[in-house]
Amino acid sequence: MTDISPQRRDEIIDALRRGTVPQNGLDAFAVGLDKFETTLDEELKKVAAGGSGFKAIRGEYGCGKTFFTRWLCDKARRNGFVTSEVQISETETPLHKLETVYRRLNERMASADSSSGALRNIIDSWFYALEEDVLAEGSIDVNDADALLAKTNELLEQRLSAVNNDSPMFSTALRGYRRAQAENNPAFADGIFAWLAGQPNVASAAKRFAGVKADLDHFGAFTFLQGILSVMRDSGHSGLVVILDEVETIQRVRSDVRDKCLNAMRQWIDEIDSGRFPGLYLVITGTPAFFDGPNGLQRLEPLAQRLHVDFDTDSKFDNPRAVQVRLSPFSLDRMKEVGCKIRDIYSSHAQSAERVTTLCDDAYIGDLANAVAGHLGGKIGIAPRIFLKKLVNDVLDKVDFHDEFNPREHYSLTVSESELTAVEREAVAASNVNDIELDL
Repeated sequence: MTDISPQRRDEIIDALRRGTVPQNGLDAFAVGLDKFETTLDEELKKVAAGGSGFKAIRGEYGCGKTFFTRWLCDKARRNGFVTSEVQISETETPLHKLETVYRRLNERMASADSSSGALRNIIDSWFYALEEDVLAEGSIDVNDADALLAKTNELLEQRLSAVNNDSPMFSTALRGYRRAQAENNPAFADGIFAWLAGQPNVASAAKRFAGVKADLDHFGAFTFLQGILSVMRDSGHSGLVVILDEVETIQRVRSDVRDKCLNAMRQWIDEIDSGRFPGLYLVITGTPAFFDGPNGLQRLEPLAQRLHVDFDTDSKFDNPRAVQVRLSPFSLDRMKEVGCKIRDIYSSHAQSAERVTTLCDDAYIGDLANAVAGHLGGKIGIAPRIFLKKLVNDVLDKVDFHDEFNPREHYSLTVSESELTAVEREAVAASNVNDIELDL
């Protein structure tokens, strides 16, 4: 039986019931990722020690890129990192708009203590730590609020001296945010924080209060990210893991915009290599067509050279330390193994645990996996999401709730076109998916 808390179990099962990848607890049912674990642990340790890193993850749809990055983020948060997953898109988050990417990564920050909205908690805890350091010196009376604020601002400037050389507005805004809090002005504090996080259309009164002017632009985004990283490390966090997911979407934009996106990615990598972002671990995901095709990386030769890895050899000899790594296609055996792990996680806190483990034994899990994969045109890569959703919703839940339900007698597998994503429908060419039925 899997040793897992009720809360963690429910987070995993609820996400699978919705057909999505859980945010946490993925190590409990991850399979096939062992070959990456040691290397990722080593690279995260280097980042936590003041270094930085970059990784490109390649894989076709269904290889588990989203699962891999969620698993990595879960691991990172348990080791003191803050994480942020940013989905690149043509309209909402174009890769070449660095100020937009900066805003999105701030919106999606998560830590071990905060599943969302982590940035504000980090900044508030940093100011608390600064005040504690000031008071520890013994030269300031704890009841002298004005003197404490002034001394804290001095210490702030010292800690952010490297950032101030390029963008003094970052520390200016932080001082304004702290003053708004000290004066019990939550509206201004909220507005200034929003400006720091890259939000547009902040009230002009809040910006005047802080002493800042225009919205954050493309050039200021990198400098502000430096400041965020400094604040994180100074408040006790190991660093920041940023996932830029689905970068292959840039292949669909106009050629001039695509070139800007590729140049932005080159700029990210160059800045990381130069040591500008200590504490940052950047990960991008994409399809092989993006990495190797004429509309992807190959359009920008310096970028293609930086990320080139020879994948002509057998995948079992891949180097997990390479700048670009590939995920193997999901196999039927791996799907069965995941199904058995989910069954064990489900039964760990089920109402009818014995019935679940007896009626949904390994043989039945294997039969269900075979049925789902076979009736999705044999496309194993698109089967895991549907398989796990069916397993939880239509089998495990019913066995747990209904004493007379036997999946081999009472469950007939059906897959409708409406429950497949657009990519899944395209992959399986599911013109007759409404006719899919199988008795188990």
